[in-house]
Amino acid sequence: MALIAILAGDGIGPEVTAEARRVLDALDLGFDFEEGLVGGAAYHATGHPLPPETLALAKRADAILFGAVGDPSCDSLERSLRPEQAILGLRKELSLFANLRPAKLFPGLEDASALRPEVASAIDLLILRELNGDVYFGEKGMRTTASGLREGYDIMSYNEAEVRRIAIAGFEAARRRRGKLCSVDKANVLETSQLWRDVVIETAAQYPDIALTHMYVDNAAMQLVRNPGQFDVIVTGNLFGDILSDQASMCVGSIGMLASASLSDWRSTLGLYEPIHGSAPDIAGQGKANPCAMILSVAMMLRHSLDMPAPADRIEAAVSAAIGKGVRTADLGGTHSTREMGDAVLAALA
Repeated sequence: MALIAILAGDGIGPEVTAEARRVLDALDLGFDFEEGLVGGAAYHATGHPLPPETLALAKRADAILFGAVGDPSCDSLERSLRPEQAILGLRKELSLFANLRPAKLFPGLEDASALRPEVASAIDLLILRELNGDVYFGEKGMRTTASGLREGYDIMSYNEAEVRRIAIAGFEAARRRRGKLCSVDKANVLETSQLWRDVVIETAAQYPDIALTHMYVDNAAMQLVRNPGQFDVIVTGNLFGDILSDQASMCVGSIGMLASASLSDWRSTLGLYEPIHGSAPDIAGQGKANPCAMILSVAMMLRHSLDMPAPADRIEAAVSAAIGKGVRTADLGGTHSTREMGDAVLAALA
């Protein structure tokens, strides 16, 4: 029997996680569930955002459902104790290097997109973001210059093995979709990106069936609003992927609609599944959060970690049906509550 670790976290994390759990309970797939503290909630209870018992649970689990982390009351803590270190720690400890962020416009949300309806309706892409390198994990610190000025620094770096494994994941993802891979970098000014491009080109020799293109990140940002329908799979680094996937969320209506999967290998079952939105402390506890991204993360979990594509399809169809019936949380321009959105998805499942 599969064990699912439930790490709800902070802010709206518990609210959206509760709706995802309701969907799983309705499907009655026979899973075991175990909850763990993470983020600010864990820090306040144990003094650390990723307690040893939570990490041990994550390592024992077959899959992890992760809500969100972020607590303004922890902003003054030293960086190693801030809530965000929990997700960075899980990615590192579990070698979760490949982050899959699909973006597709659900019918009925054309008016919620920042783009013209005919442009937005063409969006059906996957952003594959490398998670364990780049400036997020490079050497960083504060120092004083010779002239006495404070200076912050963050080192961006990738080695060829790190690039090759995410490139392989990108080519494999494109092979399972429409056969197009766009590698996004900034090779015209960054040595890190030049290595990235060189290794992606080398890896392409193993995938003659995939159409490979390259794009600078600033152009990619522009193309995501100009002609997003041209993209199938985008593979890029940690920093660029973080930014572009948030941009893509507004192209399809709301950041509350985008799910994600973080995998240790494109062939493996271990995965962490989370909405790409943050903890949104300004609306926490008010029943305003959109649970769709979290519910769609459940579908990704069933498909990628548990080899259950049929119930994954049912969940995605249920979310689409609920949206199609006009159910909208505030981020989508509506007045329905978190619970009411969950009710609509459950009704469609039934």
